[in-house]
Amino acid sequence: FSNKRIRPKDYDLVHSHDRIFRMDLFTMHGIPHKTWIKEVRCKTLSLFDRSMAWVEEKGITGSQIPMILPVSSLVKDELLKLYNIPESKIRVIYPGVSKDRFSALDKETCREQVRRKHGLSQNHIVVLFVGMNFAIKRLELVLKGVADLVSRESKDSNLKLLVVGKGNKERYLTMARELGIANRVVFTGVSREIEKYYLACDIFAMPSQFDTFGIAVLEAMMAGLPVIISGRVGAKDLIDSGAQGFVLPDDPSPDDVAEKLAVLMEKGRRLKMGKNAHEVALQYTWDRIADQVQELYHLLARQKDNY
Repeated sequence: FSNKRIRPKDYDLVHSHDRIFRMDLFTMHGIPHKTWIKEVRCKTLSLFDRSMAWVEEKGITGSQIPMILPVSSLVKDELLKLYNIPESKIRVIYPGVSKDRFSALDKETCREQVRRKHGLSQNHIVVLFVGMNFAIKRLELVLKGVADLVSRESKDSNLKLLVVGKGNKERYLTMARELGIANRVVFTGVSREIEKYYLACDIFAMPSQFDTFGIAVLEAMMAGLPVIISGRVGAKDLIDSGAQGFVLPDDPSPDDVAEKLAVLMEKGRRLKMGKNAHEVALQYTWDRIADQVQELYHLLARQKDNY
């Protein structure tokens, strides 16, 4: 279908964000389909999966290899493991974040409104978790990390966890009760004002099982939050562990999470890392990312003209 739509037209370049046959650039948001099904979801390939993998392979390893733009080095590495593609045909371009979405809001107002809405005080140190798949984002690990830290400090700890997003809420509420931290965890559901939640919190945690980039990480950094993520989150490329937050091992333990949360309980370090995170995020606004892509368009268009 894509061939029929593209062939009659006189396009300078075709830039696709999905698997098609005819393209000059391919922004690769996910890892190879075969790898995703077998290694992340731990399933066997269905007929549909095999078809998707075939289209993907033909699109990026055919006679005319497109310029492939993985959204992180994690995606690039998985791509090179599976396909024999020259590195000269691969350029990592990260997703961006809108500065205006955050600068248009007053941080103190957001902090007061969100915390009042969910019964949190200004003195609480609030860890934010954002995700639409609690299992893959490893909410269980964050809950256990919070429980570990509370048991180490004291029952008077002012640590709270705010969970924004969609998942099996009842399962994780039960888990929080069993861990003795149900009074420390607030589930908000999905929010259309997610920027206010970033600005209202103190720490961001998302130690995902796998995330090709993790746009929520960059959003948290733009809001000035230090972040705690796993080594299987593509946004780790932007983080110098210990400077803007922490990158945990690929398969972290609750103790790993608790240890880094403990460091960030100290206000001075938390604010310093949050400031560092914000400064890094400013380098990845959508305007800057668009400039990178446009530069690549001009380069490839000139190369085509020379053929």
